[in-house]
Amino acid sequence: MITLENLTKSFPGKGSPVLALRDVSLEIGAGSLYGVVGPAGAGKSTLAKVVALQEKPDRGTIRLDGLNTAGLDGRRLREVRRQVAVLDGSSPLNAERTVAGNVAAPLEQLGVDGPQRRSRVGRVLDLAGLTQRATQQPGELTEGQRRRLAVARALATGPAVLLADDPTAGVASEESGSVLTVLDRARAELGVTVLLTTQDGAVVRRVCDQVAVLDSGRVVEHGSLLDLLAAPGSRVAETLLPVIDTPPAQTATYDRAADVVLVGFAAVGALLPEAASRFEVELATIGGGLTRIGDTPVARFRVGVRGARSDHALAWIAEHGAHVTHLTGATPKRLVAA
Repeated sequence: MITLENLTKSFPGKGSPVLALRDVSLEIGAGSLYGVVGPAGAGKSTLAKVVALQEKPDRGTIRLDGLNTAGLDGRRLREVRRQVAVLDGSSPLNAERTVAGNVAAPLEQLGVDGPQRRSRVGRVLDLAGLTQRATQQPGELTEGQRRRLAVARALATGPAVLLADDPTAGVASEESGSVLTVLDRARAELGVTVLLTTQDGAVVRRVCDQVAVLDSGRVVEHGSLLDLLAAPGSRVAETLLPVIDTPPAQTATYDRAADVVLVGFAAVGALLPEAASRFEVELATIGGGLTRIGDTPVARFRVGVRGARSDHALAWIAEHGAHVTHLTGATPKRLVAA
């Protein structure tokens, strides 16, 4: 468990300090894959460095499994830092060593003996899908493979926490998924807690359990990803769910119109047609689309409904787990099940 309490961090600026973090408080569960998303300059990299104990906050508390890190120094600080691996651009791969040699390097620095070192290198190379590349040089790999190699090297010493700062930056879209898969496997197979920062909402959508939105150094939204997707006015939902772009004239042709968020296989596959059949209404999707959050299908549709029982149909959909915002009338309102 990583607990952040009221973290504030500033840097010298022209005339006055620049606040990079402003009273950031978060709880990151052990073994989770937690995403921090926000625009450039939001404070994401600063947050990663503070959690990695590479930067000291101006004020606030960082607890790792209940341990208050504020008073650590010397040997004890070095021991705790070894439990937190950092994946960023500050530690380039050694072009003169093989793939396996790059992974072995941090183990050699710790004095790990040969058999144990080889076993550990083999395990993380397998996890990263690079076993067949073990004898190659980093220059022979694609950028996505090099990024996976960097993840394997970060995992080699067996950290409890991995901070992945913008792990897919500069990686081609067709390879970024494989990098994220390695992070997900690290969490699932090694029990590593992964804190991932990114500007890319698609990264969060693919692998994260929970998410925090950081903007100008402040946490403006946080929680379970699936819960936030269904919350009215959620910035996460606006970023990750399909865009609805339906002309008003098309919406006006129906007796009722609503925006509906459906989560899960059963809801996405059956809820709307069942409502149409049950209440004998015509129900059409006139905007939005379908995406996936990890392995869970999630849809955001604008639906148009015609028929005497249109309101009953929309209320029934809300009662059965969908999140419905009624659009008929001057002001959209959230439909609450009776």
